[in-house]
Amino acid sequence: MKIENIIGYLQNCILLLIPIMLWNVIFAEQLPPAYLAEIFQKDIPPFITGGENFFRALVFVLPVFMPLRISTSTQKFGVSLYILGVLIYFSSWLMQMYFPQSDWSLSAAGFLAPAYTALIWLVGIGLIGRELYFQAPYKEWFYMALSTVFLAFHVSHTWIVYSRI
Repeated sequence: MKIENIIGYLQNCILLLIPIMLWNVIFAEQLPPAYLAEIFQKDIPPFITGGENFFRALVFVLPVFMPLRISTSTQKFGVSLYILGVLIYFSSWLMQMYFPQSDWSLSAAGFLAPAYTALIWLVGIGLIGRELYFQAPYKEWFYMALSTVFLAFHVSHTWIVYSRI
């Protein structure tokens, strides 16, 4: 296999998830107590955690097989949507970290924002990763559908936590 082919396989959509994963790892401990694992994971129905974890794995693994190419107008729009989504997602975390007692952060919309705002950057990834490295019947809506199911579980999980506080 040529070095160009190897480099080509390394340029995949998983690169778009790295800022999200780093952000989550670096700043998770700075969120209010309700988001900390010992509280956030406590007494969540197995159906919710199982579905959330299964679909999270699919949503975070599939981009490894999606080439990171930005050549079509749809992919360019996907990049814009991804960047906007990441900024909104990060902002939702910042509101919780720096203004945890604000009306916004204490509201359902504010508390759930770190969960549901991920939809924007996930749709962006879906629009960028329009194909797979291997031959398979695949359309970008497939990634978006998996992302939507993941977020349905994730937002449900977050709602259960919110309803307790």
